[in-house]
Amino acid sequence: MKRKRFCIFLCAEAVASVLLYLARQSLPRAFSAVVAFPFEQLALGLRALSCRSRAGDAAAWVIYCAVCLLPLALLPVIRRRRRLQAEDALLAVLSAALFAVLYWMINPALLGEFMGAEEGRRVLMGVLGGVIYSVLVGYLLLRVLRRMAAADTQRLHRALAVLLYLLGAVFVFAAFGVCFGELLSSLDALRERYTELPAISYVFLALQYFVDALPYVLDAVVTLAGLRLLQELGAERYSEQAVQAAERLSLLCGRALAATMLCTMSFNLLQLVFLRRLRDVSAHVQLPLSSVAFVLAALLLARYIRENKQLKDDNDLFV
Repeated sequence: MKRKRFCIFLCAEAVASVLLYLARQSLPRAFSAVVAFPFEQLALGLRALSCRSRAGDAAAWVIYCAVCLLPLALLPVIRRRRRLQAEDALLAVLSAALFAVLYWMINPALLGEFMGAEEGRRVLMGVLGGVIYSVLVGYLLLRVLRRMAAADTQRLHRALAVLLYLLGAVFVFAAFGVCFGELLSSLDALRERYTELPAISYVFLALQYFVDALPYVLDAVVTLAGLRLLQELGAERYSEQAVQAAERLSLLCGRALAATMLCTMSFNLLQLVFLRRLRDVSAHVQLPLSSVAFVLAALLLARYIRENKQLKDDNDLFV
């Protein structure tokens, strides 16, 4: 995927994430938890189909079994392409988990007192969806680790590119999905506690969202710079373009970290100035050791690429 297309994809994902959380606000019974998507919606559709008629009930059972058996049905297909590995057994585990999770989502009354309150229902739907995703992610991760262990440089480049694509998608969802959902939840909580909210409360809620989402947006930008560096290294490891891409990545990492810390500090100080007029206050204290380590790693990488290019140029002159 080219970087331009990936940018378009990230923009579309940002819009879809916002719409998903708005739908969750409008239809709380259909969107209890993000991690339950799309299993909860599939369960609601199957339940509605089953309640319509006998034919609908039969069709719902057929769809239910087909969806749950899909991971298991992949095993013969995989076996024709390669030898089965130990982690492929997780596909059978995934099928079994789908049978249980979807059945409970279709028949929530079987969960008894856990489904009594709306908040309890949301939590439990999230737990059920998390079970499926944990098995699925575990399987994919084990497959990636096995392939990377025996991969050559070109395959490692492709694997790293796929990882950067996934990271970019996760960062965008965190910024425009999770953080936006927290903004909506904070707004609802304030409206429940206070009948009237001054305009400054809305302003600070928006600023809070900006401060929370900014690191993820900057991480997505850094991911794009990493893809650019990977592309240049794949084309010519010792080119000047690769060196410039590495230096640009290290510079961008440092600026992203500085911007995040400055925005957090400014927001905390601004809350202190308007403390008596605010209805809700939250302090952000960050110790970004992982971000600092990443910046140092990017700086070292840029330095190594520059020194390797100089060594190659010197060797070429000597030859």
